[in-house]
Amino acid sequence: MALPHPILTIGHSRHPWQHFTALLAEAGVEAVADIRSAPRSRFSPHFNKSNLAAALPARNIAYIFLGKELGGRPQRPELYTEGVADYEKMAASPEFRVGLDRLVEAAARHRLAVMCSEADPLHCHRCLLVGRALVEAGADVRHILASGAVMTHGEAEDRLLQLENLSEEGLLVASRDERLADAYRSRSRKAAYVGGRV
Repeated sequence: MALPHPILTIGHSRHPWQHFTALLAEAGVEAVADIRSAPRSRFSPHFNKSNLAAALPARNIAYIFLGKELGGRPQRPELYTEGVADYEKMAASPEFRVGLDRLVEAAARHRLAVMCSEADPLHCHRCLLVGRALVEAGADVRHILASGAVMTHGEAEDRLLQLENLSEEGLLVASRDERLADAYRSRSRKAAYVGGRV
C-alpha cells in the first residue's frame, strides 16, 4: 500500500485541549479519524464527538467518525468470545473491512491520526486491532505518545512481546510471527471491551 504519509494513532486520554492539539500540530496531522464506539468523555467533554466535530475544523483539521465500523465495542453478539470483544473476529467482519478501506482512503488525502481514548496504544484497540490490520495491509503505522514522541508499530510490537513475556524464543522454538500472534491474542483479551453476551 503506497500512502504519502504514515498513518498515525493517538489516544486523547485526559489531555487538556491545548496539549492534545499541540500533539496533533507537532505531528502535522491534517485529519482525525475517531474510532470510539462511544464518542464521548465523562472527564474531558472537549473530546465529545460534537465538540471535536466543531473544534478540529476550526484548526484546519478534518474530523471523520468511524466508530460504528472500527469501534472496540461491536454491536453484534457473534463478535464476542466469552463476553469479551474478539479482535480476530472483528478484523474479519465486513463492517471492519469497510472502515479500514475508508481509513486508507482518508490517509491517501490527508496526514491522518486514528484517535481513541487510551493513552497507551498497547491498552487500546487502535493499536491491537486497527493498527495491526493496517500494517498487515501494508501501511506504515506510527503511534503518537503523550510525550509527543512517535513510536513505530514495529517498536510497539517489540514492547508487546516484552509485556507478554514472549520476546525470547522458548524451548519450543516459535517464530517471531507466531510469538506476536500469541502476544496480540493475550493482550487483546486484557484490553478488549467486556460486556457482550456469554
